[in-house]
Amino acid sequence: MAGALLIVDVQRDFCPGGALAVPDGDAVVPRANAMARSGAFDLVVATRDWHPVDHGSFTDADPPGRWPVHCVQGTPGAELHPDLDRDAIDTVIDKGTAVDTEGYSGFDGTELAELLRRRGIDRVTVVGLATDYCVRATALDARAEGFAVAVDPAATRAVDVAPGDGDRALDELRAAGVSVG
Repeated sequence: MAGALLIVDVQRDFCPGGALAVPDGDAVVPRANAMARSGAFDLVVATRDWHPVDHGSFTDADPPGRWPVHCVQGTPGAELHPDLDRDAIDTVIDKGTAVDTEGYSGFDGTELAELLRRRGIDRVTVVGLATDYCVRATALDARAEGFAVAVDPAATRAVDVAPGDGDRALDELRAAGVSVG
């Protein structure tokens, strides 16, 4: 079996001080780095939100979306967290590039599934931000694409718009056949 590590959206805007900071979001970086450097994966992919300036999810869109302006293409906030080891990442996949799609999943509108198949990957481990949005969506889509999927909750953090959203997302992933733990 060939495996890939998917590091989801560990970007400046999702970490403390960012436009849409996930509580304790930067705490995932050391674990993600250790996993990426471990040699346990045949491929390491980082995803990042790469939104156009007029993205439909933004609160200043017409009609208004649900999120503040974040991860706008080419801005410092859209860049990967500076402590994330870029040398351990084989490729970066940009998502959420269309104005009219949320782009929560690393598979949504990207070449991620094709890349994984070309590389002979049959299992993925998903880490990053945020458990209840992009990690959840990426893991569910990976299952739908036929991959064996694991999520390491020690290397994820939740937005928790409603208290417990992160835990509910992990329960949903378990129910979908994702290994959580």
